[in-house]
Amino acid sequence: MSAFFTQKKGELVPAPHARGPWSPDMLHGRLLGGLAARAIERRYAQPGLQFARLTVDLFRNSPMVPVTVETSLVRAGRRILVADAVITTEQGAIGRAGAVLLRQGEQPEGEQTFVTPPWDTPAPSGPPVDGQASWKPPFDLWRVTEWAAPGPGRVWLRESYPLVDEEPLTPFVRAALAADFASPLSNSGVDGLRFINADYTLTLARLPSAELIGVEATGHLSAGGVATGHVTMHDASGPFGFCVVTAVANTVGIGGRQS
Repeated sequence: MSAFFTQKKGELVPAPHARGPWSPDMLHGRLLGGLAARAIERRYAQPGLQFARLTVDLFRNSPMVPVTVETSLVRAGRRILVADAVITTEQGAIGRAGAVLLRQGEQPEGEQTFVTPPWDTPAPSGPPVDGQASWKPPFDLWRVTEWAAPGPGRVWLRESYPLVDEEPLTPFVRAALAADFASPLSNSGVDGLRFINADYTLTLARLPSAELIGVEATGHLSAGGVATGHVTMHDASGPFGFCVVTAVANTVGIGGRQS
């Protein structure tokens, strides 16, 4: 399967399936987070340092044009490393990301007063959903709950394309890609998705252990056209992190349809 991006002369050139659900002419925001995670990991990952947080700011829509990612080191200490990435196109900066890596060590003794429980959702056995006529997700998606049903939503996700060329996806990049689904899962209403996220922040106690990632909506609040939502991230071994998003009301629905 062809990758979302191909490296050419220092740029990352998007393939047609890199478009997002809001417009056929717009890059998918989840891929920008994935590119930022990839760049930071390639430059700054070290043995014993755990990726603990990735914040991705998506402050400008981008057409389907080549992308570059530049990274910079903010702080390298004994137990913490902080790095940034800026994502640019011919328009200028379209997004940025910041990552925190923490030194792994011995787990403190004793039990926590509360630990997020594993969900009771088995791995999917049937085929993934096909999506809508206007946009089909370029990843495997299984709905555990109905999309517009009241209550917390649950899905399983699995990447089906490489991000860049034929590079294998790392667990950190997989988590960064899946985390963007926090917005549609936590911010959807009974009439569909009417919020578009401006960012997402992924926090990790550990990296996912396999390709299949579960996402469970665990909170939503909105007022005056501004929303925040959060999800719990799971794999077959249990929960491994959280993601929180902020979003703004969007009058254009999925596929570019006016709501």
